Amino acid sequence: MEQHTIAVLVNDHPGVLTRVANLFSQRGCNINSITVGASEEPGLSRMIITSGGDDQRIDQLMKQLNKLIDVISVTLLSKDPMVTRELALIKVDAGPAQRAEINGIVEPFRASVVDIGPTSLIIQATGDIDKIDALLALLEPYGIRELTRTGLMAMARSVVDQPSYM
Repeated sequence: MEQHTIAVLVNDHPGVLTRVANLFSQRGCNINSITVGASEEPGLSRMIITSGGDDQRIDQLMKQLNKLIDVISVTLLSKDPMVTRELALIKVDAGPAQRAEINGIVEPFRASVVDIGPTSLIIQATGDIDKIDALLALLEPYGIRELTRTGLMAMARSVVDQPSYM
């Protein structure tokens, strides 16, 4: 099943997230991740939703989203090149003896240690999903105590004008 990324610009009102999520549920689509935050316009929020499904199902879902009252626009980001990022906070078992070794793992990923406790570290990592997954795989042997991920954030890449050769 193909993964799709949809951007939904909505009015920042109570209940909008519930209506959007219910629409996915009613159509039998699972939301794999959803991030919601302020947009460039005051009073509007942008939702970035990832969901699996064939093109026909996603097209129908987008049409239904456009019919919701508080929805301003719906864009299928995954049809064109896009920039994606995710933030992860990872709490790893780490006594003083393991900290240097874990720092050696974290550094190439451009992640950082944001908290040090007596028996654990909290690591902050940003990047695409594959990068976060690779870091998690390397940290797994140390013992991941807790993990939280934001879900995918995405934005369409800027279009570069091609030079004219006439």
